[in-house]
Amino acid sequence: MNSPAESSALPARFVALGKAMRAHGLAVGTSEITDAARVCRTLGFDDRRRLRAGIAAAVLRRADDRTVFDQLFDIYFPAAVGRRTDAVASLDELRERLTEALATADQRAAAEIAAATVELLGRVTDGDGWSAAQALDALAPQLLIAAAQNRARMTGAAGADSGSGGSGSGSSGAGGQSQRDGSGIPNERPAAPTSDDTSWAMNPWDVPDSRSEQLTDRIDRDEIRDRVAAFRRAVESETRRRNAEVRDRDRLARLAIPPSLQRRDFLTAGAGQLALMQRELDPLARKLAARLTSRERAGRSAIDVRRTLRASMSTGGVPIEPVYQRRAPHRPDLVLLADLSGSVGGFSSFTMLLMQALHQHFRRVRIFGFVSTTAEITDVVRELPPGASLTSWALGTPALIGRGTSSSYDWGLGTFARGHLAALGHRSTVLILGDARNNFGDPNTEALQQISRRARHTVWLNPEPAGMWDRGDSLARVYGRIVDMHECRNLEQLRDFVAQLLPVH
Repeated sequence: MNSPAESSALPARFVALGKAMRAHGLAVGTSEITDAARVCRTLGFDDRRRLRAGIAAAVLRRADDRTVFDQLFDIYFPAAVGRRTDAVASLDELRERLTEALATADQRAAAEIAAATVELLGRVTDGDGWSAAQALDALAPQLLIAAAQNRARMTGAAGADSGSGGSGSGSSGAGGQSQRDGSGIPNERPAAPTSDDTSWAMNPWDVPDSRSEQLTDRIDRDEIRDRVAAFRRAVESETRRRNAEVRDRDRLARLAIPPSLQRRDFLTAGAGQLALMQRELDPLARKLAARLTSRERAGRSAIDVRRTLRASMSTGGVPIEPVYQRRAPHRPDLVLLADLSGSVGGFSSFTMLLMQALHQHFRRVRIFGFVSTTAEITDVVRELPPGASLTSWALGTPALIGRGTSSSYDWGLGTFARGHLAALGHRSTVLILGDARNNFGDPNTEALQQISRRARHTVWLNPEPAGMWDRGDSLARVYGRIVDMHECRNLEQLRDFVAQLLPVH
């Protein structure tokens, strides 16, 4: 990056970075790119972390986009060129060095080991390039957590014995029951054996560790897990840098960078992404509840004649300022009707998280699910642990698959209209979640019209791209003529729906 050739290509690098960011949906314009170049000229290239933070401050408008930006920054502004380290002798040596680095929290050593790991284990055998997954699978850093924790504990125990007064996982237990020396061997004199006690005859090396796990042990273990996660990110970053040198940089930026959590499709999200989404759903659910409530407070009510006349006494009986009747705070009831079939299996997990989040912010929430027939699942959703799959449960529940295991909006809407229409009232807002794919069956629009007429508001969230609607067995446009249907594939679209698209009457 500091060579003359690289310096002359610096403006082109900024332009390419801006294009790559826009390709990933990040809003960045010409002025931001110009500001980034000025930041680069002001900060220089000596401190890479400061340079990264400065450019990020210039081009990013939302903190959620920082993850994508960091990966693109590593591609267009690599930390180095070529090999960063010599090949390491063996895999065992790498593991030994990584265990020590994890135990001592040595970030510089971990970065060097990451480079050496890619050099030794990451080269793709059947072509040019490098693979982070291959290197991490061979090294298996997650298996070093226990060894690193034991090493850190022994170091802490040695510090305590030397009079440092350290506490935590390496210190002695309460009451001085099991003190240790630096080798981890119990050095406490055992109590006098009784006639029934034969433990005195055991080899001291074979005596099991009676030390119970302490709270600090869990904290130490979590910290080492975080260091392992940082090491994995370092390996992935090193792999991207090397691949950018042997492959097309723009193509790599377009294909090798996963979308941010805000743009991750619900249908393809894994368990890890869903767990992260859960933290984003609760504030969205709170905003949704507040917006549904505020719409009822919008607009003016009827004039309160008595209070208006009373207020007109101050103006000689002329009613200049009308007084309106007070409205009691409206607490909407929420009814969710969710498609739980296999075609929206990934969406059903998100559906469950949304249901659990909404449950906390509404006076009453009733949840109904269907595959081919509809049943109430409010209690089931309330008791299921976060991240559990509703689809596998639904496909084994007779009440939901009364007409087969393929999704049927004909029977799903019909059985809801016939058996559960009493759940709707003038306060009810119905939220339908599903892809509207009916396996070429009858759309049964009459049932949906009954639901729409009975409820106060009905909104449909569809996890498929709008470009796929009405293709194949999709009935999205048909249902969209009866109720408001919105594309909702990721958190960003859900946020836009709550903030902008949710109509206010």
